[in-house]
Amino acid sequence: MNNIKFFITALLMTMSCMTGVRAQDAKTYLTVDQMPNIIKCLPAPPDTTSEQFAHDVMRYYWGKEQRNDPARAAMARRDAIGGYETLLNIFSEPFGMHISKTETPEIWKLMTTSIKTTNLIRVAPKNYYMRKRPFLRFNEHLFTNGAEEDEEELGREGSYPSGHTARAWACAMLLAELNPACANDVFARAYKYGESRVIVGAHWQSDVDAGRLMASIGYSQLHNSPEFCQQMARAKDELKRLGGGKTTATKAVDPADDSGFVRITDAIPDAILEIRYYSTYNFVGERIDGYQAPVAYLTREAAAALKAVSDDVKAQGYRLKIYDAYRPQCAVDNFMRWAQNLNATEMKEYFYPTLKKDVLIPDYIARKSGHTRGSTVDLTLFDMRTEKEVDMGGTFDWFGVESHPDFGGNPDTGKYTGGKSPAGRTITKKQFENRLILRRAMLRHGFKPLDTEWWHFTLKNEPYPSTYFTFPVK
Repeated sequence: MNNIKFFITALLMTMSCMTGVRAQDAKTYLTVDQMPNIIKCLPAPPDTTSEQFAHDVMRYYWGKEQRNDPARAAMARRDAIGGYETLLNIFSEPFGMHISKTETPEIWKLMTTSIKTTNLIRVAPKNYYMRKRPFLRFNEHLFTNGAEEDEEELGREGSYPSGHTARAWACAMLLAELNPACANDVFARAYKYGESRVIVGAHWQSDVDAGRLMASIGYSQLHNSPEFCQQMARAKDELKRLGGGKTTATKAVDPADDSGFVRITDAIPDAILEIRYYSTYNFVGERIDGYQAPVAYLTREAAAALKAVSDDVKAQGYRLKIYDAYRPQCAVDNFMRWAQNLNATEMKEYFYPTLKKDVLIPDYIARKSGHTRGSTVDLTLFDMRTEKEVDMGGTFDWFGVESHPDFGGNPDTGKYTGGKSPAGRTITKKQFENRLILRRAMLRHGFKPLDTEWWHFTLKNEPYPSTYFTFPVK
């Protein structure tokens, strides 16, 4: 009998402990009852006979037009992916520092708990109004094709207000309070995040507008929580200690000064170089201005991080192959002159066969390049066993959706989904997984990816974020 009592007591204690863990995991700074009621704060969604709804419909068709822009389409699809990790990865770039549970635990706790708290107030209005989503009203599919969001699950939830938009806007407000110097960039990105919900067909414009207001209401209420204020202070201390984030002023740097740079092969002696812009095999078809030798430079900080990547992939049986790294401003100017000459199409069939040249600016070629700041590298993997370049399912500098990291799957989760590009091209599961080997190694050692190029990575905490260097590669 005593043994039975002991067993029951132990079981109850265990269940109590487990319940405590779940309660702690579900902790928010405020309860839903302590938060404003959005049904009483904001107006109802527009009636289908109103001018406001006519505007919603016009914006829906605007969103469908935006899908023709490959870069904007890729951003919209990525913005559809749920989860804190993806959201904070997206905002790490405009914030100027990578945010993660391991690298920035205090900032991570601030962000996730705050967003979880503000997210409490979205449930009531969604259930109350149960507004039909645009893709359902028009009897169409989400632009994400179910890869990032489940249409059936989404259809069971009301459209008004937009929860995705609210989370992104709350994220921007929190980061701007944490570091005011990043405010312009984080709010600009949060605004685009809301637009992405219209582009994929998941929300009406009025849902998005209400989502931003809902986030602002929830954010203001957070400051009534002593726990929130204490965590914000700890997060600010962590940011200061790590020396991260954007700054309001940077030390003046001479763009002609190469003293902060090293040759990649000095840092990584076994790196393989195929400097495309020194050769004629590139999208222009001639050697590019500023490339006086087939060598590659990076800032000392980026080169050190890339050395760690090299050691990482070498343990997996690979070497790094470099296509481009530091790019002088005169090379970017060379690209711009070439792009404006619509008759120069000698390399079209090799790099942009399905595109008209007049769309290359600004979708693929910009007047300012991250490469010119010296901490960006274009690269792939070389298999030491086969002594061949790893098959990534596409070539360097291919202009098209086939080069996007999310072509064929979700690079954040590693899930392969397949599918075809508008030109009918596909990527195999093995090719998608090969891209992930490179991507994950780069992310592990302080680099951030680009949404449109699987080979392109930039050091997260680049030392010269505002300087575009001019010295030649020689």
